Amino acid sequence: MAFRSAISLTFFSLVLLLLAIGSKAGGIAIYWGQNGNEGALKETCATGNYEYVILSFLATFGNGQTPMINLAGHCDPYSNGCTGLSSDIKSCQAKGIKGDNRRLVHLVPLFWMELILILKEEPIQHWGELAGFLSAYSKKGKKVYISAAPQCPFPDAWIGNALKTGVFDYVWVQFYNNPPCQYTPGNIGNLKDAWKAWTSDIPANKIFLGLPASPEAAGSGFIPVADLKSKVLPVNKGSSKYGGVMLWSKYYDDQSGYSSSIKNDV
Repeated sequence: MAFRSAISLTFFSLVLLLLAIGSKAGGIAIYWGQNGNEGALKETCATGNYEYVILSFLATFGNGQTPMINLAGHCDPYSNGCTGLSSDIKSCQAKGIKGDNRRLVHLVPLFWMELILILKEEPIQHWGELAGFLSAYSKKGKKVYISAAPQCPFPDAWIGNALKTGVFDYVWVQFYNNPPCQYTPGNIGNLKDAWKAWTSDIPANKIFLGLPASPEAAGSGFIPVADLKSKVLPVNKGSSKYGGVMLWSKYYDDQSGYSSSIKNDV
């Protein structure tokens, strides 16, 4: 998964939020959009495994460029080929997903056009301003959910200050490809310490344990189902900020069946 945490901010993804039903302690978030063999968006929502679907990524932005989403083999944005996602989004909404497809299609270009001058010279210093700007849209009729996907070393070098603004709803922390703070076979100490740091110091509503959905999905950090259930989740659930598990990605989850194996325990 070759991208920096700044690029993996969910500002650069579109988030469909399937609201939790019932009293489950947590839910599963899944990345969709970077493999044409992972099925359609509506099929992803129809599995019943995911409460959050993250469309990734908004790959072109800033420096006067027209914002452009990249959904790999799913569609070609340069020929307006991604507009067909509207029907998939409506299908997801019918299953309880929170979001307006018009906002998803049109809002991203609008806020990027307005913020290009802010981000142009010193982008790292202005993530907090961007988060605040986006959160203000909640005052205009519908709730806008703000989220980010930092790496697990704490504090995050790219968006650490922004995460302290208190406007973030969800933080999907990537506990993989980072040996100092991830699970290693037989040792959850590093992950446990990092999880405590994130949940103690970041004023987000919910924080998620980000994991690869299969050993092939990342260079390191995969947690076998048995260890996740018996050793890791009992630790994570000890925090009131626990939101669930984030998985990279739908394609790898299809291969491994990881979400199906853990959804009743998350």
